[in-house]
Amino acid sequence: MTKTDKKKSFRSGFVAIVGRPNAGKSTLVNRLVGQKVAIVTSKPQTTRNRIQGIVTRPEGQIVFIDTPGLHAADSALGRQMMHEVAAALEGIDVLLLMVDASRALPHADDLLLEKAKRYHGKTILALNKVDGLPKAKLLPLIQAFHKVFEFSAIVPISALKGDGCDDLLSEIMNLLPEGEAYFPEDQVTDQPERFLAAEIVREKAIQSMYHEVPYALAVKVDKYAELPKLLRIEATMNVERDSQKKILIGAKGAMLKKIGTLARKELEKLFDKKVYLGLFVKVVPNWRENPHQVRELDWHAQLEAIGNAAEFEPSDEDSDTSPENLKTEDS
Repeated sequence: MTKTDKKKSFRSGFVAIVGRPNAGKSTLVNRLVGQKVAIVTSKPQTTRNRIQGIVTRPEGQIVFIDTPGLHAADSALGRQMMHEVAAALEGIDVLLLMVDASRALPHADDLLLEKAKRYHGKTILALNKVDGLPKAKLLPLIQAFHKVFEFSAIVPISALKGDGCDDLLSEIMNLLPEGEAYFPEDQVTDQPERFLAAEIVREKAIQSMYHEVPYALAVKVDKYAELPKLLRIEATMNVERDSQKKILIGAKGAMLKKIGTLARKELEKLFDKKVYLGLFVKVVPNWRENPHQVRELDWHAQLEAIGNAAEFEPSDEDSDTSPENLKTEDS
């Protein structure tokens, strides 16, 4: 094969993953990419932004766009999340619908199928969590989905265990157009590291807490400095009420310290560097209903806000290298 033939055979394109909350979209992206680029919790509506995960193989490159779970928007935050889904469908090459096979009812999920019907390109259906579905129920489920929509392919998978994921990648790759890679082969996401750091903090908070706090929680990195021997991060955790703040902090700061410790350890593993993590807690009443506050959570908006402002850059010698620096702040 000549160099020209090899270049022509390379495929590349963008694939949006759309599904209900807790369908396993973020788990799938992390599985296919090979490392964490999207946070995962058992709570629905965890993903709030479009997150790109990049898979590069000898035969091509797939840029996956993980989207917030489809739901009826009842707040500024919810409307922004559904806007993220709509925006993700613009300019893509393949739409990947994802459903929880253990709960799938093809005739009952009009919101999901409506996305497929409005998108006039190639659509693949991934039936996730089939490891928990009796085999006798799988074939009838596939047939039921075939009747309601003409999918390019229906692929049973387990995003958690990896079953069927290679088959899914092959199906997607076959549908992509020929073209050069959009990103360097060693790049796995387009997210800034500071945004991923904020998401890791939010993930650990959601995993550690119950009640309504996870949905009223927003995390934004205020200062991010890469030093020779230390990564220094300061982040603000916004909640809506004093009662939520008390739950987040815990007795004598125990909950906040637990969240900080879990986040710091994962960040050190992810970035392969010692991390100083300072967490602040702030009450911002009804931030989910404030479009301006909601827009600030988008990492694109955060980068624009940073602009050419000077970053926080203390020297290594002057840095406090204690595991966590926990503070609280009222609005």
